[in-house]
Amino acid sequence: MTAVGWIQIFLFCAIIAALTKPLGWYMTRVFNGERTLLSPLFRPIEAAIYWIGGVDEKREQHWVTYTVAMLFFHVGGFLILYAVMRLQATLPFNPAGQSAVAEDLSFNTAISFITNTNWQNYGGESTMSYLVQMLGLTHQNFLSAATGIALAIALIRGFSRASVRTVGNFWVDVTRVTLYVLLPICIVYTLFLVWQGIPQTLGPYIEATTLEGAKQTIAVGPVASQVAIKMLGTNGGGFFNANAAHPFENPTALSNFVQMLSIFTIGAAL
Repeated sequence: MTAVGWIQIFLFCAIIAALTKPLGWYMTRVFNGERTLLSPLFRPIEAAIYWIGGVDEKREQHWVTYTVAMLFFHVGGFLILYAVMRLQATLPFNPAGQSAVAEDLSFNTAISFITNTNWQNYGGESTMSYLVQMLGLTHQNFLSAATGIALAIALIRGFSRASVRTVGNFWVDVTRVTLYVLLPICIVYTLFLVWQGIPQTLGPYIEATTLEGAKQTIAVGPVASQVAIKMLGTNGGGFFNANAAHPFENPTALSNFVQMLSIFTIGAAL
């Protein structure tokens, strides 16, 4: 490897270290229920979620209860995602008129996305409607990543506590990491990606005429919001079949660099 290559690797690692130390400190405060800069904005929403769900945020769970809560949570996620894909043809936000996703592909995709595996056995722009991409896949990109982080925090608590009878509350952990960590970062990240040239629209696919006079359909959609959580949550399953090799998911050298950073950031902060 050349000297320039080693310098690039060093700078990349230095940036990761600079980002993850304050993020790790911030996540510690979030999971300890301490006040943060975003508490005035998100605390009322957090409290409302607990009230609607009947969750006592001060009551911690045994590891078995924690695990059962996580499993039931994802059973519900699987059913919703599977249903949305199977009913795709009858649901709104489907400008390309995509038909219902096949039973086996719906089952495979739903299982894959709720487990944070996100194995993509489909062409996103030719198979999924905007609603499925947003309500189904982007939604699960958030929740599966949040679950992985919550389980990592529970494991950390198990190692760090002298006497372990409880490891936290799953419902509280998954709510806090979504509200205080994933959503704020992804809002800023999405705006950055839009600035770099990634589409974020509910408008129909674009019909273009090539220089030779042929007709071409250019797929667009709510791409930036899905790419942000896909990369930050280390998920697969891009908006397009080619994922980050597609110019509408990764249009510039800067977007590529930031996407590489985001893959490592939360894992290193943990």
